[in-house]
Amino acid sequence: MKKLSTALLILLATSVNAQSNTEMTEEAIKNRLAPIGAVYLAGATPVVAAPTGPRSGQQVFQNSCFGCHGTGAMGAPKTTADWEPRVAKGFDVLLNHAINGFNSMPPKGTCMDCSDDELKAAIDFMTKGQ
Repeated sequence: MKKLSTALLILLATSVNAQSNTEMTEEAIKNRLAPIGAVYLAGATPVVAAPTGPRSGQQVFQNSCFGCHGTGAMGAPKTTADWEPRVAKGFDVLLNHAINGFNSMPPKGTCMDCSDDELKAAIDFMTKGQ
């Protein structure tokens, strides 16, 4: 019984200590309770983040293309060997497929805010080996 009460006392002491390490200032509480997003009602104009400049081919690939082209999902070309027969058709064909979609690939490969130059950079990145 004495061992049990000692163990409970140690457990209680360590849990109280762990709780006391949590910052309880008003500012810390506000930060933890701050909303993580915003809700816009119908008709309201959402605030759009300013563009940060053109994205690299690697950035576009990582954000929008990797889900299929990084895994080979649904037959999407993954390796440079997979790309060879497609590259043989010409860059303009690849760009047209990227912009308008092709087979299972949606238009712009889900990067609806990508410019044509960003899509070109992504194609270069994928076809020359990631």
